[in-house]
Formats: sequence, structure tokens, C-alpha cells
Amino acid sequence: MPTHTIPPVFDAHCRTLILGSFPSVKSRETAFFYGHPQNRFWKVLAAVFGEPVPQTVNEKTALLLRHHIALWDVAASCEIDGSSDASMRQVVPNDLSPILQTASIERIFTNGGTAHRLYQKLIFPETGIPDIPLPSTSPANARSSLADLTEIWMCIRE
Repeated sequence: MPTHTIPPVFDAHCRTLILGSFPSVKSRETAFFYGHPQNRFWKVLAAVFGEPVPQTVNEKTALLLRHHIALWDVAASCEIDGSSDASMRQVVPNDLSPILQTASIERIFTNGGTAHRLYQKLIFPETGIPDIPLPSTSPANARSSLADLTEIWMCIRE
């Protein structure tokens, strides 16, 4: 069963937490979030904040922290076929307490329907903090264009 090996990104100044479902095969290979070149997460964040698209892990981390955004995933481990969220089973949730005890998180957003459903089922009963679901930045979400995603994701701005 794959386990989550990418540590969360956060510091004491974070006010927003974005949760994905579980790292893709490519993200696990690159050892950082949204590592597949077709995933639009970094393009969307850059557009939302009017910044260049970050390329390196350091640039991506700096973009998040500059805008007081923490980033992690709902699942700590799960059975999964490749990178398909729809195939996730036997999900063990991540413990958000290190983030919630360090940062004053005011809002939690979930990236995609699976992250939202898993958050509602596995984490919301523990935290009591409602999430705000956003459309997935995954290339599997062909319904949403980059422009559509950027417009909807504007709500993450503080």
C-alpha cells in the first residue's frame, strides 16, 4: 500500500490550507506536490496571485508561504491504481494537527471531489472545520479550462 512520503508545506503564518487527495505516481517520483507536468495546480496558483509559474520545489514552496498557504493531502496511505483518485480504497487520513497547532488556519480548501469526500468522511469529524471544495486541477478534469479553474480558484486569495 503506497504511503504519503511528501511532508506538508506550512509555517506559523499560514492562514489557508489546501488539501489534495493523495500524490500521483509522478508526484511520488518527484517527491513534491503536483509533480505531473499536465497538472494545472501551479499554473492556477501562479495566475491567481499574478506571479510567474514556479518551476523548482523551492520556488513552489516560496509561492505558497508568501501567500500564507499550507499544502498537504487528505490521505496518508491508501490502495490506489496508478494515480486514479476513483480507485482509492482503504484510505488512512493524514493527521492535520501539526499544521492546525502551528498555523492559524482560517479556511480549508479541497482540490477536487475525491479530496472533498474523503475530508468530509475522515477528517471533518475530527477538526470540525468545514472545507470549501474546488474543482480539481488534475488533467483528468477535462471539463474545466485553465481560465475556468483560475477564475474559480480566485477565492483562495486572502
